[in-house]
Amino acid sequence: MGMLSRHVTTIAGDKVFLRPLTVEDATLYPDFLADVTAEDLRLRFFAPMRQVNPDLIDKLIHYDPKRAMAFVAIDDATGKLLGVVRLHDDADGTSGEFAILLRSNLKGHGIGWLLMKHMIVNAKAKGLRAVRGQVMTENSTMLQMCGELGFHAIDDPLERGVKDVTLPLDELPAEAVYFP
Repeated sequence: MGMLSRHVTTIAGDKVFLRPLTVEDATLYPDFLADVTAEDLRLRFFAPMRQVNPDLIDKLIHYDPKRAMAFVAIDDATGKLLGVVRLHDDADGTSGEFAILLRSNLKGHGIGWLLMKHMIVNAKAKGLRAVRGQVMTENSTMLQMCGELGFHAIDDPLERGVKDVTLPLDELPAEAVYFP
């Protein structure tokens, strides 16, 4: 059974609260995005952008909980937003597409890993059969993490320089094994 919120500790020893994204979190976005490099924005949104405009933030904040899930990682000590992962169900409701964004200076701290696992566990609890995403081929950190999480990666047939990564959820062990 998925848990929508949980307290976790990163490999760096930081205490983090994972919980669903709320509309009120819009106030945390400017500070969060100030720590995301233009390069990381390009890797996440597949387009050059110096900053995320308010309309896009508005779109990111509002989602239909029946057809999507979004989780944030909040630093217990500071209350700052450290990262966010989203999963939007496909039209047929059997699988979903994820996207993740972290503060650039926190890569390698294990926050992305925790957010991804949290999303995966909740996708499985929801009854989805697979989660998938698109990752730019140059985004080696993300591709490595996806590999470690059990995703299968193939070249996107339509977009050069993009990998399609898919995790069949029925291949996962029980949640207790997967996310202690």
